[in-house]
Amino acid sequence: MIGSLRGEVLERHVDGTILLEVGGVGYLVTVSSRAIPELEPGSKAFLLIHHHIREQEQTLFGFTSNEEKTTFQTLLNTHGVGPTMAMSVIATHPPAALVDIVAGNDVAALQLVPKVGKKTAERLIVELKNRLSIAMLDGDGGATGGAASAVSEVREALAGLGYATDEIRDVLRDLPSDVDSATLLRDALKSLGAKRA
Repeated sequence: MIGSLRGEVLERHVDGTILLEVGGVGYLVTVSSRAIPELEPGSKAFLLIHHHIREQEQTLFGFTSNEEKTTFQTLLNTHGVGPTMAMSVIATHPPAALVDIVAGNDVAALQLVPKVGKKTAERLIVELKNRLSIAMLDGDGGATGGAASAVSEVREALAGLGYATDEIRDVLRDLPSDVDSATLLRDALKSLGAKRA
C-alpha cells in the first residue's frame, strides 16, 4: 500500500488528476479541486495517499494534510459515500468547517456539495455526528482537533456578539481554519464588519 508520495508534478488534468513523478515512476493521483491550483507542472509536491483498491481497480487519492486524508477515509466508511462524493465534500468544505457543519446540523451547507440532496445531507449529518469529530481528533496531525476547536470557539463568540447563524457560517467558510482562535476571530470580525459596512 502506498502511504505518501514526494516528487515532481509532470502534468495536471481537468479531471482532477495529476501525474506525479517519483524516482522515475509516474503516479496518477486524484486530488481535490481545492489542491489543484497549488500543483503546477514543474513544481515539487508531497501528498499523503489513500490507496483505494476495489476488485480490479486501484486508484490513488492525494491530500495535502492529515486532516483531509482522515476526513476522506471517514467519509468513505459512511454508508452510501464513494470516493467521488467524498472528494466533492472535501473540495466544498475544508475538514474543520465540515465538523462545524455537522455539529450545527447545517443541512443547507452540505447541500452545496454537488449531487448531495436534502435527504442525503440529513443522513450524512446523522452518520457523521460522532464519527467525524472523533476521527479528526485521533488523526495523525494533532492540530486538527485544535482547528476544529478554534472554529467552534469563534462560532460561539460570534453568536454571543449577536451575529446570525448564516452570517457566521458564511464568514467561517471563507477564512482559513488552520489558525488559532484569536486570529480567526479577529479576521472573522473584520470580514463581517466589511460586509455590514
